[in-house]
Amino acid sequence: MYDHRRLGRELDLFDTDPLMGAGLPYWLPDGAVVRHVLEEYVREAERAAGYRHVYSPVLGKRELYEISGHWDHYSEDMFPPMRLGGEEVVLRPSLCPHHALIYRSRSHSYRELPLRMAELGGMYRSEPSGVLGGLTRVRSIQLNDAHIFCTLEQAVEEARAALGLIRRAYDDLGIRASRYRLSLPGDGGKYVSDPHLWDRATALLKEVLDGVGVAYESAEGEAAFYGPKIDVQITDPAGRESTLSTVQIDFHQPERFDLHYIGPDGAKHRPVMVHRSVIGSVERLVAHLVEAHGGAFPAWLAPVQLVVLPVSDAQEEQAHDVVRQALARGIRAELAAPGDGTLAARIRAARLVPYQAVIGEREADADCAAVRLRDGRRPGAVPVHDLLDRIAARDGDRGAELWAAA
Repeated sequence: MYDHRRLGRELDLFDTDPLMGAGLPYWLPDGAVVRHVLEEYVREAERAAGYRHVYSPVLGKRELYEISGHWDHYSEDMFPPMRLGGEEVVLRPSLCPHHALIYRSRSHSYRELPLRMAELGGMYRSEPSGVLGGLTRVRSIQLNDAHIFCTLEQAVEEARAALGLIRRAYDDLGIRASRYRLSLPGDGGKYVSDPHLWDRATALLKEVLDGVGVAYESAEGEAAFYGPKIDVQITDPAGRESTLSTVQIDFHQPERFDLHYIGPDGAKHRPVMVHRSVIGSVERLVAHLVEAHGGAFPAWLAPVQLVVLPVSDAQEEQAHDVVRQALARGIRAELAAPGDGTLAARIRAARLVPYQAVIGEREADADCAAVRLRDGRRPGAVPVHDLLDRIAARDGDRGAELWAAA
């Protein structure tokens, strides 16, 4: 059983420091590579699905969160306001209000809808110290978030398409959902009091789930304060469950921010706001990936994809050249030089790297490399350009098979 808190530090992915504070991990170079690749992956997937990306500030006036409802329903989980001149500003607990303001800043026609707005942005939660742990519960969160502004007639299809993006991402990442949950409100004042709003949004989300054909369970007390949501649940090796991805249909915030579009009749109409996160928070996703794969990430996601091992100093310059060629192809490659230890020791140290290329005298003469795969297979001597072609192809299609048939 793998624990990402231990293994993530052993793999030099992340760490913490008391002077930064609890729940505020920092990313080391290899962890930063994983994070960067994940961010580029989801941006590419979103662009292909018709999303456009924005950036918004991590601070907002307290008044912004009073309008959105966060201040009344969620302030216990927010950091306290900071005085700035005569105003109070707050570290944002979510990106939704900022995106509502961006939508509101321009007029919109029904012809523009659905308008899909995405951002990989920071948000902050005042989590109690007792629940913080590694990357799974943190106070500074990098969230893959998006909001789709659409007509009521478009809402179900947009939510269904978002669920499709989530399922494809899980396939590419080599992880699986443990279950799907329809999260509903519970008792108490945590939730917006508008039964009609809840009933409409719940009916639409049920239509989404039934249309996709996945089994799901309803859970009271797990909804967002402003509406129900579909939660995609994951389970760690210890059996602990958490939410990674979500899809929500929201009638509340369009009303609160007085959002509208001009319909074909020339009149103003209220859009529906579909919230969705494909990979959730980068922190929680990396924690799950470390544990699900034991640090042996899919080849396209591995911090180092290829390690080149010259047998002796005589092959070191040629090994350097192979690394340079790989880097020029966009392959993350490193050299494990003879000065780093015996060949056997260097091979063991690189056991989680998907591809190892050993270059001895015979390989150097033939411009080849003796290939060793992470899964223990040894395809043998392969021309360097063929090896790099194969790795680049696997990287491009995110295939799980390290050495597919040529």
